[in-house]
Amino acid sequence: MDQAQKEAKKTVGVFAWASFLNDFGSDMIYSVWPLFVTGVLGADMKILGLIDGLGDAIVSVSQAVSGYLSDKLKKRKVFIWVGYACGMLSRLGYATVGVWGWLIPFRILDRAGKMRGAPRDAIIADLSERSNRAKSFGILRAMDNLGAVCGILFSIAFFAFLGYRNLFLIAAIPSAISVILIFLFVKERGTEKKVFKGFVFEDASVHFKMFLLLSSIFSLGSFSYSFLLIYAKQFGFQTTFIPILYLLFTAVAFATSIPFGKLADAIGRKSVLYLSFLSWGLVCVAFIVLQSTIAIVISFVMYGLHRGAMDTVQRTLVSELAPKEFRASGLGGFQMVIGLCALPASFIAGLLWDSISVSAPFYFSLFLTIISSILLLLVKEETVP
Repeated sequence: MDQAQKEAKKTVGVFAWASFLNDFGSDMIYSVWPLFVTGVLGADMKILGLIDGLGDAIVSVSQAVSGYLSDKLKKRKVFIWVGYACGMLSRLGYATVGVWGWLIPFRILDRAGKMRGAPRDAIIADLSERSNRAKSFGILRAMDNLGAVCGILFSIAFFAFLGYRNLFLIAAIPSAISVILIFLFVKERGTEKKVFKGFVFEDASVHFKMFLLLSSIFSLGSFSYSFLLIYAKQFGFQTTFIPILYLLFTAVAFATSIPFGKLADAIGRKSVLYLSFLSWGLVCVAFIVLQSTIAIVISFVMYGLHRGAMDTVQRTLVSELAPKEFRASGLGGFQMVIGLCALPASFIAGLLWDSISVSAPFYFSLFLTIISSILLLLVKEETVP
């Protein structure tokens, strides 16, 4: 292994541990998040959908802005450690709110922390080769999900003793450590100094545009996991069991992220994306048709398979479809578009849930998943170094 490969492996490792720590903190919160918003602060499902959707939209805008600035300034590292710092501060804020309206500014700060995503993913794509790029993203996602698993277990073990607000305060600590890791152990790579004209839509290939279109359509129906947890609670699962369902799909996502990455390197990105679409489609069918305790449990397993495949391979394919010199901008722009689609997705799901039936959001999402799967046939994978 030459020096460049050793440096690449070290950098991916630092990113992986920082992601582990950050998700350890965040998923202490997210496993009980919908119960806190609706049960403690008194918000209804439309408000929960609005807050979650707003958060997804902020993620998208923050990644687009950071991706553009990262390419323009030829800087990556600063956006990554500042992003983790935003997550830390938001959790301190969550611990103080007394009404749901005050969640919004802290939710914005929390999701703005995702500014780290596009610059970090660009570094990983640049350090990797096509033969191992999906595996590198898989390692990152696996550590994300392992951190989530540990955070959920911590929440399950100590929630009764700590309560919501103390739990949120403790959740800020791991992200603070992530800031230190990035600040101290990630080196900024030298980049070629040339005039930056900015990434525009015309710079993208037709396949990038088609993938952006189908991913946007899918995102319109890809509502927040909060709806799955609330559905399970209304079906009859005890409140204390809800974090275990969250743990279940997160553990499956952790266990499958690296295997899906290796599989995508071996057989192609699109094949694994089809597995992701299929898994989500089966989740929708199960919630619509089966409506039994065992079906709900299996559905959370399928949701974990969906996330393990989607989160790993989607970013890999985008990094390869985007022009190499604009990778951070391409990744950020992609996340912006599909994130803006996620804003109405959860709100629409809440409206369908409250106005028609609890099954209506799943019908809507299944329809959009089928359309997205058909459009994926038109996307050709790029062979890039």
